[in-house]
Amino acid sequence: MLINRYKLALRIIIYLMLPFALLGCDSREQAVSETPQFSDKASGVDAQVEYIFSVHPLHNPTRLHTIFSPVFDYLSENIEGAMFKLEASRNYAAYDKKLYARQHHFSLPNPFQTINSLKHGYRVFGKMGDDDNFRGIILVRKDSGINKVSDLKGKVISYPAPTALAATMMPQYYLNSNGIDVMKDVENRYVGSQESSIMNVFLGNSAAGATWPPPWQALVKERPELAEQIEVIWQTKPLLNNGLVVRDDVPDEIVAQVSTLLFELHTHKKGKQWLDKMELSKFETATNNSYQPVRDFIDVFDREIRPIK
Repeated sequence: MLINRYKLALRIIIYLMLPFALLGCDSREQAVSETPQFSDKASGVDAQVEYIFSVHPLHNPTRLHTIFSPVFDYLSENIEGAMFKLEASRNYAAYDKKLYARQHHFSLPNPFQTINSLKHGYRVFGKMGDDDNFRGIILVRKDSGINKVSDLKGKVISYPAPTALAATMMPQYYLNSNGIDVMKDVENRYVGSQESSIMNVFLGNSAAGATWPPPWQALVKERPELAEQIEVIWQTKPLLNNGLVVRDDVPDEIVAQVSTLLFELHTHKKGKQWLDKMELSKFETATNNSYQPVRDFIDVFDREIRPIK
């Protein structure tokens, strides 16, 4: 059993490290112009306006490309004169830097990044559905002996990043509401990705790890052995799901076409298949005002837990 456990750990560690060897997403990044870039179609016939469509680190870059690239290829195929390029980032800090520098035309940020993007010339035009799924979950090993929140005092907790809303801020607020001073009673360890937070629990590097349902569900589908040794012990209340934002200089007709195609994905077979890989039922309309509950949560978190603004 012990040998199998470490064989599994080795395979997953190799899998998690692969994106950095293959992509080097941020090691060679250059600023994207404030205006859309032009490139030729594969046929070399018609000029295309290239739009950068980024996704915040829901997953590591390799997994992100596997899941989202078919959708952006679909947009390129169905919007005349436009090409959509997926931009992945190796961590939250790198994504934030690029988004707030206006390097992306479209983006799928988490709700905290969504409200921050509005200060940098973006607006909300939609969001992921399934708000009930946007909640933090806290994982422990089944053999950890942890049964109540107070058992975490003096122990290490892993999270993806300080600005991950569902996977960090909401779990920290939950722990604080249940008697743990997260700035004094535990060691908070930010490990860079959702998968890494989970794996730190599996390997025993942290007593508990925080994430949110889609990455956990996706990883368990690939590695069902993880669910044999790790369990969700607590979960937070839900909040609004991730937003869809667009930069203020993107033509309205392009935004309208992107909106229609994304909001109708759940109505056809291929779209449903792509959404299933995202652990999502649909995209839906939203506006800047839709995210007021997130602003309210951030105000409380900033005041009661730790400075975040």
